[in-house]
Amino acid sequence: MKISNNLLTAVFLLENNLKTSCNMKYNFDEIIERRGTCSYKWDSAPESGILPMWVADMDFRTAQPIVDAVKRRASLGVYGYTRVPDIYYSAVVNWFASRHQWTMDKEWIIYTSGVVPALSAVIKALTAPGDKVLVQTPVYNCFFSSIRNNGCEVLSSPLKYENSTYHIDFEDFERKASDPSVKIFLLCNPHNPAGRVWTRAELTRMGEICLRHGVTVVSDEIHCELVMPGHSYTPFASLSDEFLKHSVTCTSPSKSFNMAGLQIANITVFDKNMRQRIDKAININEVCDVNPFGVDALIAAYNEGEEWLSQLISYLYDNYLYMAEYCAENLPDYLLTILEGTYLVWMDCRASGLKSEQLAEKLKEETGLWLNAGTMYGAEGEGFIRWNIACPRSVLADGLSRFCKFVKKIKQ
Repeated sequence: MKISNNLLTAVFLLENNLKTSCNMKYNFDEIIERRGTCSYKWDSAPESGILPMWVADMDFRTAQPIVDAVKRRASLGVYGYTRVPDIYYSAVVNWFASRHQWTMDKEWIIYTSGVVPALSAVIKALTAPGDKVLVQTPVYNCFFSSIRNNGCEVLSSPLKYENSTYHIDFEDFERKASDPSVKIFLLCNPHNPAGRVWTRAELTRMGEICLRHGVTVVSDEIHCELVMPGHSYTPFASLSDEFLKHSVTCTSPSKSFNMAGLQIANITVFDKNMRQRIDKAININEVCDVNPFGVDALIAAYNEGEEWLSQLISYLYDNYLYMAEYCAENLPDYLLTILEGTYLVWMDCRASGLKSEQLAEKLKEETGLWLNAGTMYGAEGEGFIRWNIACPRSVLADGLSRFCKFVKKIKQ
């Protein structure tokens, strides 16, 4: 059998990339200057001395195979419209099968430019104006806009906060799900900002309630790779055939591999009729095209990025432990929720005596520390602040120091 030079070259490059990704020790302590790079996170504030720890993107360089893939695509010099290749679907299918034991078919996958556009299209496809969409507050703020922009009503089943974590109020959840106007439950798995990674038992109970009342589960699983030691992510649709048939799952490597600007995401839908309706909504909303860099980056992330991800999670967990120890010693009245997943830490700041928005505003004005007010995530976020700890430890230390000085000042 004759093997072409092109094939030999491709095999050589793949082997080389795999060796590089497996052997490389990534430096998450490296400070990368992002000011002046049109960074939404770093360049949105005109004031000098601002330390942004708000929006959910990371300050780490992504995995080298992703950098290499983007460079290869850029070197071509032609950036025309993109046809998504079979290897893209294979990368997604193989990743979820090997890492999360979820076997999906490539035919179930609809690509799009991001999880928020995906959620908006799914809501458009599966509801009519005036319908209700169930959420669990405090929850990702874009859920609210995606619901309202489609003429629907937000119906909240608030999570219960106790012992520095959140639990589901199943009685309230079922009562809300039984409302005939509720067509969709927007599940956040793992949950932003509560930091919960829902257990199989919790997911199963929510799923059974939704089945009983004819509610479709739309699961935002964008943070699914960012799970701390001792916890395990379960794709909602993987739990049973019935859950698979009556759900939609939205995923993306953007949060986990720090490539949100490359704008790539996937909607996984088993039911053919539902999939056709969502595909139509994707086209109506004009988010059916993706760029070549996002396609190549996703393939590289899922095929060659696992070692980087493993090192990242270890670093993030150490950041959380560092923050928890610092707060225990210096800020004992400011309790952190237990971080099971994501890199977003939810802090109870009610000891400050300030409303969340007031606290966030004063922190930014007086210390330069930019955090998100808890009320961005619903009324149940009052008294809380969200931190993004996906940064070098020295940056986290700076943020904590600024916060501590502010707290001491308002105590006087």
